[in-house]
Amino acid sequence: MQDKLKKLKEKIDFKWRVQSYSKNVPKAQCVAYIDARDVMNKLDDVLGSESWQDDYKLIDGKLLAGIGVYCDGQWVWKWDTGVESNMEAEKGQMSDAFKRAGVKWGVGRFLYDLDIVFVDTNEKLDKVKNNYPYVVDSQGKKVWDITKHIKSSK
Repeated sequence: MQDKLKKLKEKIDFKWRVQSYSKNVPKAQCVAYIDARDVMNKLDDVLGSESWQDDYKLIDGKLLAGIGVYCDGQWVWKWDTGVESNMEAEKGQMSDAFKRAGVKWGVGRFLYDLDIVFVDTNEKLDKVKNNYPYVVDSQGKKVWDITKHIKSSK
């Protein structure tokens, strides 16, 4: 089982997204991420779908997700909480909590070792104007796929 648990820590495909825009210069800060399906697929691939399960609890108003792994004849659980997303608050919170529980098993832990990447944007963030900057390439054209853009510039 130890060999399988070590495999959960192996690097998997990941994507990039904008985390924040600068108010001072036309730049955006990007971070690497995986989604909940990536965690599920890694658990399935390494452990088999029958050897892990998830559960959710509400404790003191906080949602916790747990991932249980069947180890040496018993279920071992690791839990974590998450934050709501801007799009679908409850679903995002469940997904975030699940991914964080996955990190406790090693899935996606490598992401924390990656550098933050800064990319160019069409303009700086101006909350007074309520503008919405976007990522641009070296010719100033809008970038539609940030992951592809960052990978091609490395």
